[in-house]
Amino acid sequence: MFDVQKIRKDFPILTQLVNGHPLVYFDNAATSQTPKQVTDAIVDYYHRYNSNIHRGVHSLSQQATDAYEKARKKLQVHFNAKEAQEIIFTSGTTHSINLVASGYTKTLKPGDELLVSAMEHHSNIVPWQFLSQKTGALLKVIPMNQDGSLEISALDQLLTKKTKVVFIGHVSNAIGTIQPIEYIIKRAHDQNVEVLVDGAQAAPHLQIDVQELDVDYYTASAHKMCGATGIGILYGKREFLEELPPYQGGGEMISEVTFEKSTYAEIPHKFEAGTPHVSGAIAFGATVDYLNDIGYENFVPYEEDLLHYATERLKTVNDIIIYGDSINKTPVISFNIKGIHPYDIGSIMDQQGIAVRTGHHCAQPIMDFYQIPGTIRASFSFYNTKQEIDRMIDALLKAINMLK
Repeated sequence: MFDVQKIRKDFPILTQLVNGHPLVYFDNAATSQTPKQVTDAIVDYYHRYNSNIHRGVHSLSQQATDAYEKARKKLQVHFNAKEAQEIIFTSGTTHSINLVASGYTKTLKPGDELLVSAMEHHSNIVPWQFLSQKTGALLKVIPMNQDGSLEISALDQLLTKKTKVVFIGHVSNAIGTIQPIEYIIKRAHDQNVEVLVDGAQAAPHLQIDVQELDVDYYTASAHKMCGATGIGILYGKREFLEELPPYQGGGEMISEVTFEKSTYAEIPHKFEAGTPHVSGAIAFGATVDYLNDIGYENFVPYEEDLLHYATERLKTVNDIIIYGDSINKTPVISFNIKGIHPYDIGSIMDQQGIAVRTGHHCAQPIMDFYQIPGTIRASFSFYNTKQEIDRMIDALLKAINMLK
């Protein structure tokens, strides 16, 4: 049995009042909330063994190093990487994508092609635009359909002998669509094309197995998964990470340094220059422990039930437009009310303690496709309830009555 009320006790922030009303937090696609089990791990690090890692013989440094590397091992197991060295700690998905994209600067040439979907977060567009501008490679786009799915039939025409990299979001942050990445990866590999998957929105809601996917690179951010901000991972197959040049230079990522030349450390340290976010990495390990203790098999069906309930309730609201009704979705709903700007709705809902996100959600191409400035986005997690959805509907109706 999934006991949501028991789960909610792990999240002290959910008990507070916002503008005199109990908080309803429906902005999980931006940043999820963090349970005590994870914040306790951060406090424990700073209170008991705060020290720099990999560089000291003293006890605190060794203890911190052990905890940091133990967290890497936990993430290897969680994502089912073949070995712990294939897990690179980064500051998050954006950092991970930039790290990979920058590595192709010397291998691409004018006329090579990069393939992206029309539904990407800006973080999986702009780094590749940088790469395109530096190398002369062409950026091509898999189009989307009105229901928020990809026009996957276009893939075979877009994949050519010139295609070098496909980069695609596993789940749309703006409308929640789960992309058919298994099919995309297979078709790309059939053409000897490498694939990076942005898993920032997928990892909180889907159990990811990178070996089963056979993906070349996969990214995730802890703060989307009930973890700390400023920490994430890049998974890469060993053979690709060994070929990829370092993204940053500094301490820890080197083997030997002279003024004439430097040689680099083995993976994963080659990509972890400087003092890392030690407490964040340790907390990321605690985060996946927490999620696995609850069990994806338990909370994913609960989240799907929340999505279905919220969708059916929203459909009863007059003049509502819901964007993206693909069959395969995570618990995200983007919508507008005809004739009312989403920002105005969101502001009035906030006055009633309801936290939703308004705007283009760093996915402006999707908004351009629908010819809208933005949406109201409600995104749910396993600690949310149907009663909170009812409160959201009440607040939405009040906002509409005030603005019509």
